[in-house]
Amino acid sequence: MSKTADIRLPDPSRWKALAFIALAQLMVVLDATIVNIALPHAQTALGITDANKQWVITAYALAFGGLLLFGGRIADLWGRKRTFVVGLIGFALASALGGAAQNQGMLFGSRALQGVFGALLAPAALSLLAVMFTDAKERAKAFGIYGAIAGGGGAVGLILGGFLTQALNWRWTFFVNIPFAVIAAAGAYFVIREPVGSRNRSPLDIPGVVLSALGLVSLVYGFTRAESSGWSDPLTIGMFVASGVLLLSFVLTEAKVASPLLPLRVVMDRNRGGVYLSLGLAIIAMFGLFLFLTYYLQVVKGYSPIRTGFAFLPMIAGMITGSTQIGARLMTRVPARKLMGPGFLTAAVGMLLLTQLEIDSSYAALILPAQLLLGLGMGTAFMPAMSLATHGVEPRDSGVASAMVNTSQQVGGAIGTALLNTIAASAATAYATSHAALGATDPQLLKLQSMVHGFTGAIWWAVGILVVASAIAVTFINAGRPSTAPAGSGSGSGDADGVEDEFRVPVVAH
Repeated sequence: MSKTADIRLPDPSRWKALAFIALAQLMVVLDATIVNIALPHAQTALGITDANKQWVITAYALAFGGLLLFGGRIADLWGRKRTFVVGLIGFALASALGGAAQNQGMLFGSRALQGVFGALLAPAALSLLAVMFTDAKERAKAFGIYGAIAGGGGAVGLILGGFLTQALNWRWTFFVNIPFAVIAAAGAYFVIREPVGSRNRSPLDIPGVVLSALGLVSLVYGFTRAESSGWSDPLTIGMFVASGVLLLSFVLTEAKVASPLLPLRVVMDRNRGGVYLSLGLAIIAMFGLFLFLTYYLQVVKGYSPIRTGFAFLPMIAGMITGSTQIGARLMTRVPARKLMGPGFLTAAVGMLLLTQLEIDSSYAALILPAQLLLGLGMGTAFMPAMSLATHGVEPRDSGVASAMVNTSQQVGGAIGTALLNTIAASAATAYATSHAALGATDPQLLKLQSMVHGFTGAIWWAVGILVVASAIAVTFINAGRPSTAPAGSGSGSGDADGVEDEFRVPVVAH
């Protein structure tokens, strides 16, 4: 990119565009949890077996996780606006297919299609923000809103999923995506003006597409299968081995080809690498928590699906506050690591409170303050993480850099669900076996005690993971606070002697 590039005037419609981008992001994040609430009802209605019910979740996860890098590259190649609109329309059609499903095959297919179009939509949305908001203060506000939605939308999905399932039926958890998608697509078509000269028109790296897709699919499926079939299952082990070979081959290929799918310069920068790694670890902890708290509130406390969703509201409030009132306000004043490191530690303290869960724990005295701390910490850390992940990236690479953020979250979610659930199940089994041998007389009480013991054991691991995420953020990320005006692109890395420099917002050349 030319150092003499013009400084573009801000797009007058950028804030309207943000509203439609945020709406699309909310739809994608909602869909990740809204279907979980409806799954038991869909299973009964369509006669899906227990062995096959996981494919409602897995089909989406495999397609979405496996194609994210491809989706990011397509956004750079086709143009982010076009990719965004196509992704929305496709997601709406796939949702309509899911809502109208007459058998399990139709439902699984619709979920896979949702994953395909979600893999186009998600990186296009984030990269549009990266190229439309170039002023540091405005960028902080925009990413604060985006980060709050990315962090808290999942919990909103629990509320909406419970309401739709109880008040209407499970099919509406699919149909509800259609108005979201139509409004966002129409708004994006008429409002979004993508900066000129920001596409990457290099030929598509087909070997990279194949290797990355197969490698990520193998990795996500390996963790998904580990949850249901165990870590020693031959196919589970085979998936991990295949994933390692494929992803290593992908890296070697990307280092050699002229126009790589994932330019290694995107991930080798210590700031972006630190964001991808720390964010992925934090998501591991958070996904496990959503699972455990949902089961604790519904099975142990006897909450209804709607009441369970509302019980997550303090976490949503914390995330919105952390993103918009703490992260966005301080991002232009302090380096990102001084928000991310303490943010992850604050979340770890909230998680630490939840290690004290018992069958009769008070929601107001324990779960509510823990959720507030988790939300505040994660919201504060998410906002600079989302912004820094695309800072210093040339506009032609913003799509694939955005895809890496989504990939770290998707893979982190798969790992978190499988790893922490396995730890919880093992701890619960050990507790039940030892206490049955001691002569426990109430089988139902022992079952609940074992479940809670398993949850708290796994939550201790989540605490440790968040502490590691904080340490990585503080150690790897050395970018200073963003400059207060658009400037030429820079890597955002500190210089060789460790002195922080300001990370710059890329300016699109005419």
